[in-house]
Amino acid sequence: MKYTSAEAAKLLRSLNEEHSLLKEEIRKKSTFLAAMGEDPETVRPEFNLVESLHKLNQLEERIRSVKHALNVFNSTTVIPEIGMTIDQALIYIPQLSYQKQLLSEMASRLPKQRDTGGYLRATSVVDYVYANYDIEEAKKELKDVSDKLAQVQLALDLANSTMSFDIPE
Repeated sequence: MKYTSAEAAKLLRSLNEEHSLLKEEIRKKSTFLAAMGEDPETVRPEFNLVESLHKLNQLEERIRSVKHALNVFNSTTVIPEIGMTIDQALIYIPQLSYQKQLLSEMASRLPKQRDTGGYLRATSVVDYVYANYDIEEAKKELKDVSDKLAQVQLALDLANSTMSFDIPE
């Protein structure tokens, strides 16, 4: 069956939720309490270990199948707008985000500012911190990185919502 990355991610979330619920059900139903003098059969929950494990194995197999298909798709599908595969874009976005954060700090710095040194200043000497770069250049680089990040995110979003791949049933 054909899925987009967004649909596959939604399917994976659903399968993982079902898997978590089943594991919790197994954990809860695999033991039970009965009070002294109480007939354990009257409080025994329905539980079939073999059947439960079979369901768990089927879910895990399906999760592996979906993740594998998604990984193959991500590692082989090139996003035309940016000329890289989806998995490369998924690595590139945090790299660009870090650069954006760094450049944002650098672009907002003053060329010369007083070093306050925190609360415990042991000297009356005033120190200054100087920017060792062109702040206007940092602002230009920040704009370039921000634009590139937006372009990559939009291209990835488009690919995730329009390109499809097969996931075996």
